[in-house]
Amino acid sequence: MPEIITIENPHWRVGLVPATGGSVAFGQVRIGDDWEDVLRPTSAADLDVATETASYPLVPWSNRIREGRLAWDGSAYALRVNWPDGTAIHGTGWEYPWAVVESGPEHVVLEFDSRDFFGVNWPWSFIARFTYALEDDRFVWTYAIENVDEEAFPAGFGHHPYFLRSVAGSPEGELEVNCTQAYALENQMPTEGAGPIPEHADFSVRKPIGQTFVDDCFAGRTGEVLATVDYPGAVSLTITADALLEHAVLYIPPGKDFFAFEPVSNANDAFTLKANGVEGTGLFVIEPGQTVSASFAIAAAPQR
Repeated sequence: MPEIITIENPHWRVGLVPATGGSVAFGQVRIGDDWEDVLRPTSAADLDVATETASYPLVPWSNRIREGRLAWDGSAYALRVNWPDGTAIHGTGWEYPWAVVESGPEHVVLEFDSRDFFGVNWPWSFIARFTYALEDDRFVWTYAIENVDEEAFPAGFGHHPYFLRSVAGSPEGELEVNCTQAYALENQMPTEGAGPIPEHADFSVRKPIGQTFVDDCFAGRTGEVLATVDYPGAVSLTITADALLEHAVLYIPPGKDFFAFEPVSNANDAFTLKANGVEGTGLFVIEPGQTVSASFAIAAAPQR
């Protein structure tokens, strides 16, 4: 069974699984005298499956690349399709073990160096360093990617937190997303820039998560607070994010006890959009020797 590294302060207790794609095993908040899961906890049987954890890194891109065809600067690179829908999805970091490069009672830094593995699903060499830190009532996630190649390349990053629908016996959580735009999607991929938020995915005013299927990508952030999740009588979560994380993906599977809200830099299938002249995709270019980083945080306010 993979080792879990636990960090803890008076407000948060978080488990990390470096060997499983640098994933998060659980995220718990102190409510009264008890630790309560707010992120989907990982079962012992799934600790070696990144996509079944509480959250896993998305690097060096977020979400899908159509048919695994990475278009950039007039060239096309064939990536390995790693999802049943025929796409290359969620980067490649989640497919490999990460190293612990720094660890303390309230923080851990994990690193993935693509040069250490054969068959990494990316045409350029990079190092990803993700920091997980507890700062009072905030659980802070910092993404960083360094270009260790000889040429510049485009990239994006994110994380895939699964939140529980109900916490500590609360009613279903109520969600508010502070964005004004979303992408029209076919098979979870857009063909044009962001526009109005479709009704099924509109959480611009706080409302229960509900049982309508949602798998949508948002843009047009309105401020530092990206979203809030309120679990009546239990805890409120406030999600803040750096400006570089200009997109967010919301996934609500009906009938499940969880949903996902992902602070990410780039839009779904951003490389294809960019190649087709669409602006605002959220991709960034990293020069050789350069590191790009950004953070988001979840602040917890218990209600009892």
